[in-house]
Amino acid sequence: MTAELLNGREIAKDYRAGLQSEVEKLKSQGIVPNLTVVIVGNDGASLSYVRSKNKAAEKIGMESSIVHLDEDTSEEDVLAEVERLNNDDKVNGILVQVPLPSQVDENKVLETIAPHKDVDGFSPINIGRLYTGQRTFVPCTPLGIMELLKHTGSLEGKTVAVVGRSHIVGQPVAKLLTNENATVTLMHSRTKDMVSSLKNYDIVVSAVGKPGLIKGSDLKEGAIVIDVGNTVVDEKLVGDVDFDSAKEVASYITPVPGGVGPLTITMVLNNTLLAAKWHNEK
Repeated sequence: MTAELLNGREIAKDYRAGLQSEVEKLKSQGIVPNLTVVIVGNDGASLSYVRSKNKAAEKIGMESSIVHLDEDTSEEDVLAEVERLNNDDKVNGILVQVPLPSQVDENKVLETIAPHKDVDGFSPINIGRLYTGQRTFVPCTPLGIMELLKHTGSLEGKTVAVVGRSHIVGQPVAKLLTNENATVTLMHSRTKDMVSSLKNYDIVVSAVGKPGLIKGSDLKEGAIVIDVGNTVVDEKLVGDVDFDSAKEVASYITPVPGGVGPLTITMVLNNTLLAAKWHNEK
């Protein structure tokens, strides 16, 4: 068996075409969705990622801007900038690029973003709404993972191992999978015999940032593998899964890069579109 590739770039391209159509409809009503990204400092990788979000938004017809603050900007001034954007009716989505410099409390910044503009879905209010089944912004990487999994068939009754319990990926994706009637085990660094137990699962989602953690021999024959790992090794981006061995066992697999990443950016655009729609509901 050789796995079918879940090509995130192609899936994202199709999804963005649908978003572009929705943006055009809103613009015909005089509504132009706006995404504003705040970045503090000059980290090269963060700047590149922010620019890619900005470019992707503009490509589908949204307005997008970058607020670039100096590395030594005080926490007070960062919070003031977020509040300014909260009060700007032209801004639908606010995204603060992390990590932030040491003098700025990340949690405090995320809590300051108005929930109706929190397109990352990281605020405590939006996370709470997710877990209580209310309308909310779902964190973008988990939302992208679910879009990839849609292309593999029904999730109902499937057993899923989610490796990694972060509040950004692992925990929310476990919730979303449960909503689809999958049976989910959330694994982490203290899980006993974690890797050896993966053979029991129909789907494996790994998001821990440990290159080569999972080999093909660790997987159930025909498993679906979603690799969220994103680590630079010898100037190459690699995932948690040894792709070459896993593709000979899995039925579907995501590459790194080109798997989950493009869908994460796409879901930022998706949430910005929702923010514009919800803001203008009568």
